[in-house]
Formats: sequence, C-alpha cells, structure tokens
Amino acid sequence: MNVSKSIMADNRVVILAGGKGTRLRPFTASFPKPLVPIGDQPILAILLSQFAQQNFTNITLALGHLSELIKAYIGEHKSLQERLTIDYVDEESPTGTAGSLSLISGLDDTFLVVNGDVLTDLDYNALLAAHKASGAALTVASHQKELKIDFGILEAGPDSIVTNYIEKPDNAYEVSMGVYVYEPRVLKYIEPGKYLDLPDLVHLLMAKGEQVGVYRNDAFWLDIGRPDDYALAQELYEADASKFGGLR
Repeated sequence: MNVSKSIMADNRVVILAGGKGTRLRPFTASFPKPLVPIGDQPILAILLSQFAQQNFTNITLALGHLSELIKAYIGEHKSLQERLTIDYVDEESPTGTAGSLSLISGLDDTFLVVNGDVLTDLDYNALLAAHKASGAALTVASHQKELKIDFGILEAGPDSIVTNYIEKPDNAYEVSMGVYVYEPRVLKYIEPGKYLDLPDLVHLLMAKGEQVGVYRNDAFWLDIGRPDDYALAQELYEADASKFGGLR
C-alpha cells in the first residue's frame, strides 16, 4: 500500500455498515455484510486496520441490519479500540447511502465516506489531497471496470438492415468505488429522515451548481457485495493474505 506522506490529517471517516447484503445470501442471512469473512477475518477488520495504518483514526459506523453483532465484534477486539476512536449511529429504518449522513453529528470538516463492503488498497491520503486541491463539494473515487457481454451485439437501422455485428464485446466503464470525500456544505442538501442514495445526491449537487469530482487511480478494488467479486477476493486471499492487512 503506497501511503502519501503529504497529508496525515485525522479526518473523520464514516463507514456505511447498515446494509442487509441481499446479494450475498445465504452468507448474510445470520450476520451483517461488514462481518462477511475474507479468509480468516471480516472485511470490516481489514477496512478499520487500513484506516489506522493511514492515520485516519476517527471512525463512525453507520449501522442498521444486525447492528448489535458489529458492536459486539468491535467490543471484543481491544487492538481496534486502542488504535481507533469508534462511535456508532443506528438507523431505525434505511435512509440510503447519502441520507444516513443526516443522522451523524459533528461532520464539520472534510470527511470520508466508505461503503462497508469495499476491498481496496487505495491511498486515502492521496484521495483527500486531490479532493482538497480540486475545490469540489464531493469527490468520488473511481475504478476502470471492463465488462464482457457474452452475446453477439447487433446494430441495425430503422429499415431493419444490419449495419454492424459485434461478437461478445468488452466495454470499459468508469465506476464508483464506493469511496467518497465530502465537504460539510453538502449536508445542507440532505433532508433529515428522507431516503437519499448517492447517485441522487450527485444529480442534486450538479443541479445546484456544485462541483462533483472524480478521483481516478489504479488501486486494487473489489466490491465484495457482488458474489463474483467475493469469490475472487477469497481466491486472492488464499494466494497472498499479506495484501489484505487487517488484524494480526
């Protein structure tokens, strides 16, 4: 992991850990998605350890589904409590990946928000530096994702005459990594108690004339909420567990 030394500020980090993980059932039937294991440790332990290593020690966990199990896990690991200041916000009902921020007090400075199912070696300090330099209200870390379509693609005109035939094309997309940097002024656009997901917030910010930036990078990234990525993460862990960090 290449950690930038230019910024070592302890900006607050919000980890969105309240999802039900429906895409990973039956793994998430009896425990929350952030506790889904990668090898011998949950993804949450990997995330928290990485933040500690990069000097982000002020952590808020936004909880929902089976929150008591996450609190119990943190409570059993003194090493986490020694390295990090962790507090919790419990949602009584889901308010979305952006709406949940309205429940969190004290977000008075630039802060990071990370989905609780992200596996990456992203340099968070470099992300923070790029965000601050850009002047954006919100910065979204992005990943170049290639998607293969397992079908032949037909292109045809209004006359039903084929103009092109593309066999199983590969398409590249710039996708959100589920990692964001916010300026506090964004919070004024989030109505307390109202459901709001991140894509809707992005559209709202743009409509209001706010700048939304993209942080392009070549970091390793997997969304373990997707079954295919979760299976790949297990394979990579078995091949080289040292890449993942986490509790030791």
